[in-house]
Amino acid sequence: MTRTDDFLQTLAQITGQANLLTGGDLSAYTQDWRKRAHGKALAVARPGNTAEVAAIVKACAAAGVSLVPQGGNTGLAVGSVPDESGTQVVLSLQRMNAVRAMDAANLTVTVEAGCILQNLQDAAEKAGFLFPLSLAAEGSCTIGGNLATNAGGTQVVRYGNARDLCLGLEVVTAQGEIWHGLSGLRKDNTGYDLRDLFIGSEGTLGIITAATLKLYPQPAARLTAWAAVPSMEAAVALLGLSHQHLGAGLTGFEVMGQFALSLVDKHFAQLRVPFFEAPAAPPDRPEQGTATSGSSEPNAVQSVGPPYCVLLENSDHESEVHARAQFERLLETAFEQGCVSDAVVAENLTQAASLWHIRESIPLAQAEEGLNIKHDISIPVSHIPQFVTDTDALLQKNIAGVRLVNFGHLGDGNLHYNVQAPEGSDARAFLNEQEENVNTLVYDSVARFDGSISAEHGVGSLKTDKLPRYKSPVALSMMRAVKEALDPQNIMNPGRIVRI
Repeated sequence: MTRTDDFLQTLAQITGQANLLTGGDLSAYTQDWRKRAHGKALAVARPGNTAEVAAIVKACAAAGVSLVPQGGNTGLAVGSVPDESGTQVVLSLQRMNAVRAMDAANLTVTVEAGCILQNLQDAAEKAGFLFPLSLAAEGSCTIGGNLATNAGGTQVVRYGNARDLCLGLEVVTAQGEIWHGLSGLRKDNTGYDLRDLFIGSEGTLGIITAATLKLYPQPAARLTAWAAVPSMEAAVALLGLSHQHLGAGLTGFEVMGQFALSLVDKHFAQLRVPFFEAPAAPPDRPEQGTATSGSSEPNAVQSVGPPYCVLLENSDHESEVHARAQFERLLETAFEQGCVSDAVVAENLTQAASLWHIRESIPLAQAEEGLNIKHDISIPVSHIPQFVTDTDALLQKNIAGVRLVNFGHLGDGNLHYNVQAPEGSDARAFLNEQEENVNTLVYDSVARFDGSISAEHGVGSLKTDKLPRYKSPVALSMMRAVKEALDPQNIMNPGRIVRI
């Protein structure tokens, strides 16, 4: 029996043989969500409790085997799958999915890391509360992964990122020790904030096994509006008016460029994008050209509509009548100031869900259109219009016919500024040939506008080698010092965020 056999036998004794996977099709654990990376695992360990996680980590530390913590494997930065060496253990937390406790008086809930986000939302709603973290992948992503990447989503403008919703953690360290930090306290100044150190660390410092999270009262009414705006400047102005008129009731503010919505109209025509038309292309007009963030022209075969649309959500704790009156005053002012050219307010929850479904279908429509280069960036809201103008022009100058799919959470300054191959070109060849160039152009522009190259998706392995260009040497030095102090063997998700 080899040392590897001994090691795998030790893991099987911890998890039970049925929960240690070493053969067959392991692609659900070794292939990333976007199917960009295809790794190979020595084994997939599926512990059922925190003690088993600790035992697995101790075994890995003793054997010098690195491990990759994994939740729902829905990440977009290739941070939760093994490399191609076949020497790493994937530690899947999917079996640890319990809601351990709910404290109504303290407005908190304690859940295990493998709990699916939507299941937590449903449990909170059943108890009469709101857990506001909301993502497109909420039906499959897990709380551990949400915290490990400091996930954002559509309600950050009101409730903040995952970090802001967390009060305490339970963590297994790189030495296999358990930190019992599941505090429900909102005030605790007894030293360094270890919770915030592990949140956003992508499993490189320790493994989050459970969390105590904030709950909120359910709003009395939630209304959704869809507004057409003439420019990104107008969208930013509408955001300012929304803050003034809705205050803390503003729980969602999404912006969507014309070309992004034209893809939804093209690939999911049944969704009926508001204010869009799909004219027939004249037979003598070429079906080619450049599509900017806010325009699909001159591609005549594509739908036409306003340069940008905004999806707003107002959560009101008084009544639907009060919420609707607020929306009416907001939109009346916006029309008067020229921020909005057209608008519709959903009359019921079904209509509201349909509007949100259009927004959430943009990534799916983009995938239908072909491979693309994705960017999850954040820019100070005041700088976003100029960033878009300058970066659109820069990309169009460098790549003829490039198409820009721009949408995202304008309320918190987070854009998904994606680049689609020119019409009719080989999308895979475009990705292989242009990705490095496009990333540099976009990220350099982000840096000029004091932004970040990762807003909510994390760093993973896709951006690890980009950080030295965009992060200060002092920051990187401190990050490496933290990594070396907490994980001196470098066994916790190595090669992600920083290299040591």
